[in-house]
Amino acid sequence: MVFTGNEDAVVPAAILGARDRQNLFLDEAGAWQANYVPAFLRRYPFVFASGDEGANFTLCIDEEFAGCNRDGIGERLFDAAGARTSYLGGVLNFLQEFQTQFQRTRAFAEQIRQLGVLEPMMAQFRLAGGEELALSGFYAVNRDKLKALPGDTLAELARGDALELLYVHLHSMRNFRPMIERAGAQTAPADSDTASDDDELIGDSI
Repeated sequence: MVFTGNEDAVVPAAILGARDRQNLFLDEAGAWQANYVPAFLRRYPFVFASGDEGANFTLCIDEEFAGCNRDGIGERLFDAAGARTSYLGGVLNFLQEFQTQFQRTRAFAEQIRQLGVLEPMMAQFRLAGGEELALSGFYAVNRDKLKALPGDTLAELARGDALELLYVHLHSMRNFRPMIERAGAQTAPADSDTASDDDELIGDSI
């Protein structure tokens, strides 16, 4: 988990591949292979749309979805009287919770951006065949800057659970190595505490 964006706005994002438009967690048939399925995917084929900056939302459905049909197969959206079914009610509740968490995520990211603890990062590694790749264009929290924050600021972050999220983010950076291993990369020895020149994160390098 990293942060993407610019100096004016950032959002958390997951890195899922070593190359542009690559997702190492999809198999050849396009099936998701990770243990956790993001809510962004679980909501499909439904999505909220808003034309007034979030004041009101309209529930939309992708009619091209293979499971969408008028043949009476699957879950009904409306009953014979035209009222929403319990299934549709569950969909609406899920999307409402998704939207609430989305807004909380935006507020969290803005809070972190204003603290000035983010720095540009680059990941460099070498694949098994000798190909050298680099991932850039993302931000990560600088541990020293985080530790240097005033005590009252850290306490506020802890009360709002933001501090816990920041350490989850920092811990997730260790997953670069297994991700590259998934791509068939050569990594540093497992007992090394510091990444080698062939598999490393570099701060302030972009």
